[in-house]
Amino acid sequence: MSIDNITKINQLISNYPAGIVFQSSWLERQGYSLALQQRYRKSGWLQLVERGALIRPNDKVGYEGALYALQTQSEMTVHPGGKTALNLLGRAHYLELSSKKVTIFGGKEEKLPGWFKKHDWGLKVEYFSTSFLPGGVGLVQVEIGNFSLQVSGPPRAILECLYLAPKKIGLQECYELMEGLNDLNPYKVQQLLEECTSIKVKRLFLYFAERAGHAWFKKLDLKKIDLGSGKRSVVKNGTLIEKYQITVPKELAQDDKASV
Repeated sequence: MSIDNITKINQLISNYPAGIVFQSSWLERQGYSLALQQRYRKSGWLQLVERGALIRPNDKVGYEGALYALQTQSEMTVHPGGKTALNLLGRAHYLELSSKKVTIFGGKEEKLPGWFKKHDWGLKVEYFSTSFLPGGVGLVQVEIGNFSLQVSGPPRAILECLYLAPKKIGLQECYELMEGLNDLNPYKVQQLLEECTSIKVKRLFLYFAERAGHAWFKKLDLKKIDLGSGKRSVVKNGTLIEKYQITVPKELAQDDKASV
């Protein structure tokens, strides 16, 4: 292999953190042709994860390193969301340190590449492609080993939990998660609620926040938040919360003055 090619691979290795995926298409755009990538693989400089994705040889790469590649190399808005984000931020009601499932959100038109879906990351990946919240809004940076990753901040994460409720996550658990979010920034919450397109999510969020007695709730301008019209049946045979026109499980609504 020529000195120039060795210099190029050394630059790649030194300029990017360990634990990440290098997408073959991105490498091409950086001047590393498919033929050159093949030479690097044969020489042991790079290792194939799946077709279209490479890593440093013997590097330990998790789903986080794969998302890093999608965020920085493909400029996608895919990110850990919901309970996964709250866990990464240390904000969950209880930490699922041994969790074998992660929740990832992306834009309505965003699809995970074949190499991401095909590879075994050692846990179950649930991906939700949706536009109920605008992409990129409400995300924060979290340090993951040698690199930082964009994940949902607490306000967006709880909205994502409510989006998945009650089929993927119980409403009681959502409320317990909300109880722990007593320090949210009302400005950021307001922005997300105004841009959120799910009536169900917004009504549940406001009901849980008010019931939890969070001080930041009083600073929200509810008149600017579109809550739609008519009732929303979140669960069957539940209790109607008159103020927000939603039905919730009876056990959750017990002793709630806002219910009928």
